[in-house]
Amino acid sequence: MASVITTRKLASFSLALAMSAVSVAAMADVMVGGAPMLASKDIIDNAVNSKDHTTLVAAVKAAGLVDTLKSPGPFTVFAPVNAAFAALPAGTVDTLLKPENKGMLTTVLTYHVVAGKWDAAALSKMIMDGKGMATIKTVSGGTLTAKASGAKVMLTDEKGGTATVTIADVYQSNGVIHVIDKVLLPK
Repeated sequence: MASVITTRKLASFSLALAMSAVSVAAMADVMVGGAPMLASKDIIDNAVNSKDHTTLVAAVKAAGLVDTLKSPGPFTVFAPVNAAFAALPAGTVDTLLKPENKGMLTTVLTYHVVAGKWDAAALSKMIMDGKGMATIKTVSGGTLTAKASGAKVMLTDEKGGTATVTIADVYQSNGVIHVIDKVLLPK
């Protein structure tokens, strides 16, 4: 039993150390989708330059969330790449982008947003404090479950889908973005 606890503590410490190293390195401008993400710009002004986030940006515009994500925040955004949207069942994105589905689109998008600035070190601490798991309340009112997998953070949505943070700590003037490889879906 003692060796299991020691192993968990060592794993947690290793995760915290790795995430802290990523956080310090990420304070410099990060490249996402072929464009520098400038910490002096807000979430929207950076996201529009990422070639990997054109679907997300189109969805944010269609949902009328641009002004919200340009406000002071701070916000933590788990930002799915274009490939994540493309992996949804055929027609899902087109259906969500229709004006009559604006409410549903807004719910899906705000499910990827958390109030506050939760960088990798803060997420790692939450996971360690939760003995390997953290529950995160989203702006939509739903929850995400965060767990560590090696030096990566995995997010599980309310439907059981899992996304991996592929680029952590993309600092913005009004928060932080973590790039993810799947679209998270609320109940």
